[in-house]
Amino acid sequence: MKLNTRAYKFCLLKAYFDKGYGLTSYIKYMIAFFGLASRSVNTTLKIGFVYGISCFIIGWLWYKYDLILAEAEVGNRYNLFQREMRKKIK
Repeated sequence: MKLNTRAYKFCLLKAYFDKGYGLTSYIKYMIAFFGLASRSVNTTLKIGFVYGISCFIIGWLWYKYDLILAEAEVGNRYNLFQREMRKKIK
């Protein structure tokens, strides 16, 4: 499979958004409560749009600075299979 296909690019953009959304997922509740309390649909939609863009940017930065690799390494430290493999390789 070519890495420069449209499907790959789309999945990469989706990964950026998903990571940013996962890191900031509690903000959506504040936006929802704001929308309920203020009853201002236009303002709530604008805040939601800015939040969506910021999710993408945060996810892009997470991948750009290789924090995704650090996150995977933390998961590997507590994975029993990884522990056994590291002992065997050393």
